[in-house]
Amino acid sequence: MGRPLIYQILDKPATSCIIGLCSAIWFYIQKKSLGYGDVGLNYEAAMEGQHWRFITSAFSHISVIHLVFNMSALWSLGVVESLGHMGLGVQFYLQYTLVLVVLSGLLVIGTYHVLIQRFKIDYFRRVTAVGYSCVVFGWMTILAVKQPSSKLDLFGVLSLPISFAPFESLVFTSIIVPQASFLGHLSGIIVGYAIAWGLIQGMNNYWAISMLGWIVIAFIYSLKRSGMIDLPFIEIEPVMDASLPTVGFFTPSNVRGLEGNVLPTRGSELV
Repeated sequence: MGRPLIYQILDKPATSCIIGLCSAIWFYIQKKSLGYGDVGLNYEAAMEGQHWRFITSAFSHISVIHLVFNMSALWSLGVVESLGHMGLGVQFYLQYTLVLVVLSGLLVIGTYHVLIQRFKIDYFRRVTAVGYSCVVFGWMTILAVKQPSSKLDLFGVLSLPISFAPFESLVFTSIIVPQASFLGHLSGIIVGYAIAWGLIQGMNNYWAISMLGWIVIAFIYSLKRSGMIDLPFIEIEPVMDASLPTVGFFTPSNVRGLEGNVLPTRGSELV
């Protein structure tokens, strides 16, 4: 007989908080009848300055099945929090979760940019992705490198060797769920390997808190800049000097509020 749930939650405080956050956001999305276009990450929206989507897309789920699958995998991966003796632990988990959220999202948009601009595949202009899978696949990869003898338990019935889980899951989800974002999952795996192999290192509490602070500032700034919320105490003055260069990445967009349809999408991807 397993340990009571309360003790398991105490063993995985960060994982439990993230699962609670994603679940609360899912309830809010259902209550407000929001969709992919309202919270998802999209190439054209990102280019128009809606950078807040890097955050909202990561923690949002539209389908309850998508939410349950991601949170079940994340719960199993929460074992990272108890591996402080291996250089992991709660602090490592929180610090590099921030890295996974930001870098995997940037890698997805960067890949879309290359596919659109270099290979002229316009399909990726309006594909909208939501979900925490980028981070889930990242931690799956880190654990596969750091502790290859571990198992990944899904729904309490399916157990996969963690050493093969990232690519097994990548192929499995691509076959079973056609809407699953192959590029999103692959981005999580790539960033996960970069962290596990020490290519991305040096994170500590100072840098994590600094990074979180800049994320919050960028999140609020982009919401204000794109016209999604009205913050009268923040004023953004337009630059009228024609001699100064302009950067299209920060061009404000004429879109409606968060509860409206932001833009038409050709397809949606689950990450």
